[in-house]
Amino acid sequence: MPTNRGSFISKNFKRLEAFLFFLKSVLSERQFMYFSCVLVGISSALAVIVLKTFAHSVFRFANYIDAILHLPYSNSILPIIGILLTAWVVKKFLDGSIEKGTSQIMIAVANKSGKMPRKQMYAQIITSSLTVGLGGSAGLEAPIAITGAAFGSNFAQKYRLNYKDRTLLLACGVAAGIAAAFNAPIAGVLFAIEVILSDMSVTAFIPIMISAATGALVSAVVLKEDILLTFKNKLIFDYHNIPFYIILGILAGLVSVYHARNFRRVEHFLSKFKSSVYKKALFGASLLAILIFFFPTLFGEGYESIKTLSTTNPGILLENTILNDYKSNEWILLLFIGATMFIKAFATGLTLGSGGNGGNFAPSLFVGSYLGYFVAKFFNLIGITKDLPISNFSVVGMAGVLSGLFHAPLTAIFLIAEITGGYGLMVPLMIVSSISFAISKNMEGHSMDIKNLANSGTVFTSDKDRNILSSIELSKHIETDFKTISSSAKLESVVELLSTSKQSIFPVLNEQNEFIGVIDFDKIRPLIFNAFQVKYTALSELITVPVTTICYDEVMETVMEKFEVADANILFVLKDKTILGYVEKIAILDSYRKKLKSMRIE
Repeated sequence: MPTNRGSFISKNFKRLEAFLFFLKSVLSERQFMYFSCVLVGISSALAVIVLKTFAHSVFRFANYIDAILHLPYSNSILPIIGILLTAWVVKKFLDGSIEKGTSQIMIAVANKSGKMPRKQMYAQIITSSLTVGLGGSAGLEAPIAITGAAFGSNFAQKYRLNYKDRTLLLACGVAAGIAAAFNAPIAGVLFAIEVILSDMSVTAFIPIMISAATGALVSAVVLKEDILLTFKNKLIFDYHNIPFYIILGILAGLVSVYHARNFRRVEHFLSKFKSSVYKKALFGASLLAILIFFFPTLFGEGYESIKTLSTTNPGILLENTILNDYKSNEWILLLFIGATMFIKAFATGLTLGSGGNGGNFAPSLFVGSYLGYFVAKFFNLIGITKDLPISNFSVVGMAGVLSGLFHAPLTAIFLIAEITGGYGLMVPLMIVSSISFAISKNMEGHSMDIKNLANSGTVFTSDKDRNILSSIELSKHIETDFKTISSSAKLESVVELLSTSKQSIFPVLNEQNEFIGVIDFDKIRPLIFNAFQVKYTALSELITVPVTTICYDEVMETVMEKFEVADANILFVLKDKTILGYVEKIAILDSYRKKLKSMRIE
């Protein structure tokens, strides 16, 4: 029976593929693209439904157990199980590695012609559901975005679409995933444009909007409202609170930098563990379990606690904790929320650094919500004001930290506007998000997901020139057909070589075949036509040391900087002191122009 069922599914799948190839042959290129956007949107939404439903079910189960035990034992134990299971799946079925974070999508766009591995269509769903679903302190949005991108990329590869369409469908998958996760199609579109595609024409909006709308619609139809992060209270803006929103924006920028830096420190610390994968997973997960024992709201995505902060009774966050007897004490609750906000960076770092899979999108909303609550409640308690709307500050704080961490202020503004069901807080959202973004951008040049990649020159997405340069491989531009001169050669033989070669610059090598300098024909031209000077001039007098050379493993951005510094058209490429060849500036510029033309998304 299982064999027959598998055969039935396989046959129907092949029929579907044949039907899609038929559609591709009869529809215009644009019509097939629109149809593809819908399919990618549905696929991404289904992935969201699976992930969200599983994570929500486990959270409910853990709360049920806690209500019986009256202590967060299960909340502490489940993340250990989840991270260990994730490590096992990665090692056993995914070749021992899995790419994490939205930076992998950017690498695919910048360096891999929009191609993503096939395994990303299922690997992210499985591993993140185990990690976050069982209580790992991370978010599902990054795995959702990668899964959506993989659906779009592999669909385009399957049906032989070109680079532009492949990259566009990749972005469609990302937009649909984010839109489905929050029922926020505008935020999905803006996230794909702000974070994934930095250069695109207006016509590219249409496919992305179709995918985002499709993803949001499927999610709204299938998922229950309590699974999504939504707010039912009507939030009204009072302009008298603008000074406090400005303070919140400043703090959001600083907290964003704090979160990003400490998250990286924890990940870097755990990366030093060279012991077995399971030992590292157990060590990191055990530390996480301790944090969750004392701060149970660190369990999972944390969206339920965000909703709780916006209610009239946030003290229930202290239920089934060691502070249960103080849940009516507003100062104790405030200190608990402040401490949890700062500890979240370490909890997420431990989750991902020990081998779990997830992202920082949900943690940014978690931290922002806690920060907003803390600021409003603090000013209310000390008596400076008594009527700061805590719900407003909680949701606006989410936009502030999201904007600061991901350098995506438009996504932050419209995401919160959509999940709150209106645009009543548009002004404070703009104030807080822009201030936070400005502070974070000044202190951290790149968003937390791509900082390490950007510093190494692997990928740039906010700078089009750098992005294109990073996709040009130095090794493909090294010319190896050239003549060299020995440092012991006579000048007469060099003159003879110059007269028979079209080469104008000759590298000079010593007896160990090490590069020591160059002889530039244009500079010694007057000398070689004077027989007397040729006879009585030593070769060493004509050797010049170039202003700079290129190392064989340099990124193209620094190569172009060296061309500018040297004001040269040709630079030699070395590995240690061995010459590998030379690179021409005009050849790189030609590749740049071709890349620029091919990468334009229309």
